[in-house]
Amino acid sequence: MASLMEWVEGARPRTLPAAISPVLVGTGAAAAIGDSDVGYGILALAVSLLLQVGVNYANDYSDGIRGTDTARVGPVRLVGQGLAAPSSVKAAAYLSFFSAAVFGLALVAISQTWIFIPIGVACIIAAWRYTGGTNPYGYRGLGEVMVFIFFGLVATLGTLYTQTLTLTIPGLLGAVGVGALASAILVANNLRDRPSDAASGKNTLAVRLGDARTRRLWIVLVAAALLAAVGCAVWRPWSLLALASAGLALGPLRAVRSGATGPALIPVLAGTGKLQLGYAVLLALGLALG
Repeated sequence: MASLMEWVEGARPRTLPAAISPVLVGTGAAAAIGDSDVGYGILALAVSLLLQVGVNYANDYSDGIRGTDTARVGPVRLVGQGLAAPSSVKAAAYLSFFSAAVFGLALVAISQTWIFIPIGVACIIAAWRYTGGTNPYGYRGLGEVMVFIFFGLVATLGTLYTQTLTLTIPGLLGAVGVGALASAILVANNLRDRPSDAASGKNTLAVRLGDARTRRLWIVLVAAALLAAVGCAVWRPWSLLALASAGLALGPLRAVRSGATGPALIPVLAGTGKLQLGYAVLLALGLALG
């Protein structure tokens, strides 16, 4: 039976910046037009974090029962390593999704943004279908695209809209930047797992692109996020604060460019998460200061 710490590791805390960052930037974009609401932001954060944990447990369950998690490096795999029963991990995923739905309904009811009910359902379906179901899109190289959409555009703009009932260009550009870095986290993860994924028939984008082009994609995504911050500065000049986060990219960049593989890429995943969080904090601050 898995210990509490193994359950925590199974939730993959290194990926949680992908859930925190869009809420920070969305709230910063709301503050830029004088309409931020901390209470709404806290509810949005609960939804985002629970969805991230849910998708991580769902991924652990689905990959584990398919046998694609048996020879990987990186975080604990509860099912793949035989630490927990598949049914228990599946139940943890369902509980996380249910809790996200409860907080989401509370946010929708308070903010009167009923359009987010179908959007929230789509988020949960997408979270499960990443590696679950009969034809998971994560096995077809679409994971990064969906992460960009749901943990970039939807999460950031959803946070902004529930607080302001409007969308803004800086909010959209911030969503693009956050989504690019969320995708870069997944690219780092899939670059590390590319050999084992290829052997098990999991055709992630990294498998489809190959080693060299996957490394270039990571660099392009990081650069795109920084360019999005420059774009925000056209409307909110203090958004250039986000460029200071580029220093957090140097260590991961060296590892990616050096051709590091396997366990040597684990710090890239963690480093990309720290980069995204630092970027989001600075961009949110820059938007609010403007």
